[in-house]
Amino acid sequence: MAHSSMQTVAKEVPVETGVDRKDRRELAKMLTKIVGSSHVLYAKVRGVHWNVVGPAFYSLHNMTEEHYEDLNTAIDDMAERIRAIGFTAPTGLSEMMENSSIKDQTKLLSTEDMVKELVEDHEKMARLLRDGVAAAEDVDDVKTADMLTERIGVHEEAAWMLRATIS
Repeated sequence: MAHSSMQTVAKEVPVETGVDRKDRRELAKMLTKIVGSSHVLYAKVRGVHWNVVGPAFYSLHNMTEEHYEDLNTAIDDMAERIRAIGFTAPTGLSEMMENSSIKDQTKLLSTEDMVKELVEDHEKMARLLRDGVAAAEDVDDVKTADMLTERIGVHEEAAWMLRATIS
């Protein structure tokens, strides 16, 4: 009997690349936190992009578009890294939010307050990514450490640019 390829479901797969399963599982959990946090931040950046007003409109509108496009690519890369190390990536908004250290935006704020919150969120992401780098380095997963290290600089620069725009 033929098995329908549409009925397959992603699951953990054995990976033999030099990092123990237990260590890869912990890294996958950390990456899931990073993906969830990045996803919530992505949504908040889009909200600022759509709702920004005032004299800094043009620069903030364009800057936030660059930021959310970058986050979109990074989320995809990090979720695919979870798959590459043998585990399933998060699915759906509720799982993203459950795993996020970034708080969802629940009401519209002034442009300045929205941007201040994004600055704090980008700094929070940099700290979370540092924890991820340390966890990856502890188990010699240099690829994950490298990927996350690169992201730290992106978030630090985003925080700086946003802060400079409203100062």
